[in-house]
Amino acid sequence: MTRRLITILVTAFVIAALCSYLVVRIVGNRMTAPIVKTTTVVAAANDLPIGTIITVHDLGTTQIAGALPPGAITKASDAVGRGVISPIYKGEAILDSRLAAKGAGGGLAAVIPKGMRACAVRVDDVVGLAGFVTPGKTVDVLISGNPPGGRLTSNDPEVHTLLQDIKVLSAGTNIQKDANGKPEQVQVVNLLVTPKQAEKLSLASTQTHIQLVLRNPLDTKHDKLPNYALANLYAGGLIPKRPVYTGGRVRRPAAPPPFVMEVINGTSQSNTKFASSKGQP
Repeated sequence: MTRRLITILVTAFVIAALCSYLVVRIVGNRMTAPIVKTTTVVAAANDLPIGTIITVHDLGTTQIAGALPPGAITKASDAVGRGVISPIYKGEAILDSRLAAKGAGGGLAAVIPKGMRACAVRVDDVVGLAGFVTPGKTVDVLISGNPPGGRLTSNDPEVHTLLQDIKVLSAGTNIQKDANGKPEQVQVVNLLVTPKQAEKLSLASTQTHIQLVLRNPLDTKHDKLPNYALANLYAGGLIPKRPVYTGGRVRRPAAPPPFVMEVINGTSQSNTKFASSKGQP
């Protein structure tokens, strides 16, 4: 056997040994990799909308690898009988924060935070059936009508932004009686408000027309908006100041001061008043 052939065989043997060693190391590392521990938690067996009282048939299980999310429920008994306060979808792990407290029941009342109120507002079919007023959305509440207080121009309705950044709790239909006492279906939206805002809404719902305006939930800025009257749609500009009603008398806005010209003729002096360009003397 020649020397050259021996060299080639030795080189091939060394290369094969190195490749075998690398393969063994790679396969060995994969086989000895640590096994991630999984935990069985309670999950939704079907979609659970807000207000649902959970039963055993609504629950299933799912496996979560690694650390559990905060509030994960591992026992079905901890979820049965509690109300859903945030939508839970099929296969999703049920968290304690998505359920009402034990004994609080279900329905709309379980969703209302402490110190807040759910105020029902009747809206027209356009708002109710348009589909944008759904639970979880935020809206502004606009009112329109003829304000009291002796306006200078009659039958000139105004629009005013009563409330801003209000959360919608629920939307649907309700049965009320019309002017003839006959039952009819009306569109009703429940808004999450403070007690003071509930008083404003209650008064506005009986005395004015209410319109809901959808807004971006990330936009929480409250703007200072002036009232806008029907005449402004044609003339432009803001609403002129109205007379203030005080005890049966109408106090009109103070007139601007007149323009005074002083005339000196020799030793005599006199003052002449002229009407101001902004009003009457």
